[in-house]
Parts: sequence; structure tokens; C-alpha cells
Amino acid sequence: MYKIMLCCSAGMSTSMLVRKMTEVAAERGLSVEINAFGIAEFDEQFPRYQVVLLGPQVKYMLKTLSEKAATQGIPVQPIDMMDYGMQRGDKVLDYALSLIEAAN
Repeated sequence: MYKIMLCCSAGMSTSMLVRKMTEVAAERGLSVEINAFGIAEFDEQFPRYQVVLLGPQVKYMLKTLSEKAATQGIPVQPIDMMDYGMQRGDKVLDYALSLIEAAN
């Protein structure tokens, strides 16, 4: 099972994207767990996931969050702004899966 965490300022805007990603994964027959959290929950939640994707509004925190997650080998990357804005669940899912593969 793939475990993907999306993170934005409050977890609200990414929750719509989570739904789209989950639908695409179901169509492809992939077993996934995708959840959205606010930045305040990052430290508590990230160890449970294989990858963390950041919403554009918290991209400025990439360096700090990457360093925290690197201690456990978990990649942290920003979501492409166009994919985020257009709610392209397929593209964001593909990106997350590619990061998980590269980390293994």
C-alpha cells in the first residue's frame, strides 16, 4: 500500500485533491492511503507516510520540512502549481508514486 501525505496551511484545499487522487488510484486498482493535513500537524504525521507533498501556499517551508523528514528517508516536495490549481489528481498521484519509487 502506498502512503501519501499532502500538506497545506490548514489541510482544507488539499483535501479536494486527495479525493481526486483517490479516485484515480481506485480506477487503476492501486492500494493507497492519501490524507491531507495542516502544517501544524506535520511533525506528528509525516513518519506514517512514504512521501509528503506540499501545497503551493506552504512551499516556502520546503527546506525545513525536508530536513525533518530526511532523518527517516521520507521525500518532501512541492506540488506543481498548475496541477494543484487544476486539481489534476492523476498527475499529482503519478508524481507521488515516482518519488516513492526513487526513495526505495
